[in-house]
Amino acid sequence: MATDPIEYDQAMPIVAAHLAKVERAFSRTRSSHAGQPYTTVRQALLEALQHEGAQRVVPQVVDEFARRISEEPERLPF
Repeated sequence: MATDPIEYDQAMPIVAAHLAKVERAFSRTRSSHAGQPYTTVRQALLEALQHEGAQRVVPQVVDEFARRISEEPERLPF
């Protein structure tokens, strides 16, 4: 199954914009919820993704991001 290079070039800005939204949601959740329980982190991440307009993320990716954030040491506010 070959894809026309023009289709790829047209899709890449859309993909890059979506990934930037996911990255912002991940970073914001990590800075505010590092070290907290998985369920708390996962809910906060889902809310951050929704806020960014990036709800279309594979559930397994959300689970993995939440697990990683949850396992990070809690960050001090200073």
